[in-house]
Amino acid sequence: MPLCPTRGERLSEIPDSSYDVVVFENRFPSLAGDSGRCEVVCFTSDHDASFAGLTEDQARLVLDAWTDRTSELSHLPSVEQVFCFENRGAEIGVTLQHPHGQIYAYPFTTPRTALMLRSLAAHKEATGGQNLFDDVLARELAGGRVVLEGEHWAAFVPYAAHWPYEVHLYPKRRVPDLLALDEAARTEFPQVYLELLKRFDRIFGEGEPPTPYIAAWHQAPFGGLEEFDGVTRDDFALHLELFTIRRTSGKLKFLAGSESGMNVFINDVPPETAAERLREVASS
Repeated sequence: MPLCPTRGERLSEIPDSSYDVVVFENRFPSLAGDSGRCEVVCFTSDHDASFAGLTEDQARLVLDAWTDRTSELSHLPSVEQVFCFENRGAEIGVTLQHPHGQIYAYPFTTPRTALMLRSLAAHKEATGGQNLFDDVLARELAGGRVVLEGEHWAAFVPYAAHWPYEVHLYPKRRVPDLLALDEAARTEFPQVYLELLKRFDRIFGEGEPPTPYIAAWHQAPFGGLEEFDGVTRDDFALHLELFTIRRTSGKLKFLAGSESGMNVFINDVPPETAAERLREVASS
């Protein structure tokens, strides 16, 4: 079975008989050579597990793998931005159900990140040097959409969430990428993130299939910042965006005319309602 350890005559991409976390190049990459690189990260050898079911030690090991690969890939001449992410669920388009994620190393700054950098530069100019990410985090921590808060991490539903249930997870100390996280933040991350994932699986009640989601790390590009006036890598804030396309039991959020045609998202789950629901399903 793909992504499971090789056992006997049953061969897979992974030749060892067992593993904790493994990373390898994608056999069918979207990016390759001078156009970047694609890698697969298998979170566990247990085919029936999920990230939410990992122990804190296992989740920390995945964080270390993301950090290590970000470092290594950033040194490739063709790479400008590194993106670690997980797609889960057939509704997202996942064909291999083994718990895994991917890492894309782009030879350019992605459009989404470029928009963040332009907004960062505009805010910095308009406010006389204030940081947009810092201001957003401070506002959210003072508001009513906080889902989960630790000593070093904070998770909230953003003011203008695109998706029915969408959570942004920030380290409280601004850092540009995974490499810059200190040990205290690395230690607390598994506790906070595993709790968020467990809550996502409880949003729609017992008996529902596992919640499909995308978990996406946003890191500062390693080059190409010259076009964003006055912005440095240290101005960027590492954060993770976690969201599901399921809007209610048995129904998905489709990107129809307004979303696909005009990039204007219409959301029938208010962010305050989503945050309240995600607090209600906290682990006891």
